[in-house]
Amino acid sequence: MDFYTTTLRPLLFSLLKLDPEWAHHTAVSSLDWMTCHAQTPPTQALLAYLEKTCVVTDSRLEQKLWNLTFPNPLGLAAGFDKDGMAAPIWDKFGFGFAELGTVTLHPQPGNPTPRLFRLLADEAILNRMGFNNLGSEALQQRLATWGTNPRIPLGINLGKSKVTPLAEAAQDYLGSFQRLKEWGDYFVVNVSSPNTPGLRSLQDSAQLGVILEALQAENQGEKPILVKIAPDLEWDAIASVLEIAQTHQLAGIIATNTTTQRDNLKTQVLAATGNPVREEAGGISGKPLTQRSTEVIRFIWRETGGNLPIIGVGGIFDSEDAWEKITAGASLIQIYTGMIYEGPWMMQRVLKGLLPKLEDHGFNHITEAVGRAC
Repeated sequence: MDFYTTTLRPLLFSLLKLDPEWAHHTAVSSLDWMTCHAQTPPTQALLAYLEKTCVVTDSRLEQKLWNLTFPNPLGLAAGFDKDGMAAPIWDKFGFGFAELGTVTLHPQPGNPTPRLFRLLADEAILNRMGFNNLGSEALQQRLATWGTNPRIPLGINLGKSKVTPLAEAAQDYLGSFQRLKEWGDYFVVNVSSPNTPGLRSLQDSAQLGVILEALQAENQGEKPILVKIAPDLEWDAIASVLEIAQTHQLAGIIATNTTTQRDNLKTQVLAATGNPVREEAGGISGKPLTQRSTEVIRFIWRETGGNLPIIGVGGIFDSEDAWEKITAGASLIQIYTGMIYEGPWMMQRVLKGLLPKLEDHGFNHITEAVGRAC
């Protein structure tokens, strides 16, 4: 337990009941300010403190994939830093990599508010943000000005602009990729958010194939390209995605995005709207997703014989959750909702907790644990 979990979280979530989107915007704005003032003595002191208290350095946790070196397997999932505001400083929080976005070709405000809700009893978040972001040109300019983060790999998550018809999706993704190709260490094709109309239909093998063909023709093998899938797909649909991923020589799969399922939730009514959760649109992340995302990871690992790298995401709150996803087949893992509930010192707790698990199983390196539960 720390100051965040014992004091700050109860104050923000329960006593003050701060609007989740306002809190998120304030956090990102603060990180933006820190990035812009990183060379001033007060900010340097703060970043040094964060690095000292959040970062875990141990060669046993280092991962190497796609000719990239990840200091540890724990990354920031897409959705938190949509516009790359804190791209140069995410390593200070202990992350081994960070994924920016989701970014779209055209700037867009996203869906109407309210669109972000905490389900406290479920340790979950319901969101229907709708890819609100400043657009790929703004992200390109920001990264060109600040540069990337040489200490950790940066991924860029690409989505379809809402104004772009589904039939023109491939060109929309391609336009963003062309703008950002120089700045991302890897790229993710996001066709699995439930908050853009029709987007999940692009997981269909024929439509997904058109997008991947366009991207790979431009890419020419220079950058790792992955696809992010929904947890709600049937097994045969996931198998179809895996087949097309291998056909188009994708670098890996991210499993999974948020879920539209509402089963077994403790929260029945959203206080902010007064409506039953089952009637509210959006995807749910956090604890309700933990088991399903791990099942999908395990399925992908078995279907591909462990030959297609997996980034596992969904309901990671502690080292036990992380270990389950790694041993199910995830070479890398990501968090977002867990950090909202557990705070910035969660990363250190997760990484430190993985080390005794390696020792208990007689493993010398994290790579030995990948897929061992399958």
